Amino acid sequence: MSLIKRFERNNCGRDLIVGDVHGYFGRLQVAIDEVGFDPGRDRLFSVGDLVDRGPECDLALEWLAKPWFHAVRGNHEDMAIRWPNGNMDARNYVANGGGWNVSNPPELSREFAEAFAALPIAMELETERGLVGIVHADCPFSSWEQFVEVLETEQLSGALKKAVFEAAMWSRERISGHASLDDVAGVRAVVVGHTPVQRATSLGNVHYIDTGGWFPAHRPEGRFTLLDASTLRGATVSRLWEGA
Repeated sequence: MSLIKRFERNNCGRDLIVGDVHGYFGRLQVAIDEVGFDPGRDRLFSVGDLVDRGPECDLALEWLAKPWFHAVRGNHEDMAIRWPNGNMDARNYVANGGGWNVSNPPELSREFAEAFAALPIAMELETERGLVGIVHADCPFSSWEQFVEVLETEQLSGALKKAVFEAAMWSRERISGHASLDDVAGVRAVVVGHTPVQRATSLGNVHYIDTGGWFPAHRPEGRFTLLDASTLRGATVSRLWEGA
């Protein structure tokens, strides 16, 4: 299993990056349809958190099987990985949207856990304007090369692995103002989700794109942002699923 996955430049279409999905795949389909997504030419990359909270978490495996859809591991995938092994408290998991999986048969929970454990921690996209990195929460190093070097270390110690994984999937240090806001060196941009923002936001060259496409219907401010990896311009898609 590779902890980082690399993609060559897409010379025939667009590479779009979407924020947290949280079990709203029907809404995501509406969003990509609105921007004219072409599955024969375009690719869609996810910052993780495909599951929990929404009504269509069971579709995550179907989406991961699509040849044009690629995701990194988010903290909600992390919880799903830990659940079958008894390393996730049921009450805490349900409180964070995992009730769908708690009620799953054990063999199905294991199927989700195995699929999510196969997801990389980070992805790299080559674009005409430079390298773009994708990770769920944050790059826990001052340079992307350091991050990649650690992810590619075969004999990664348990303590270091735990620290890097937790930061990559769970950290809010940068956006909370408790970490440096300098650019992550060695990469044009790093794209993350994890922390909901009212609009796509940049801190240095780190782009936050979880704009709440998964928000419930009584919070109509939520939208999916589809960020073009080449231009770093985002299309915040209209809430065409109003009332869903």
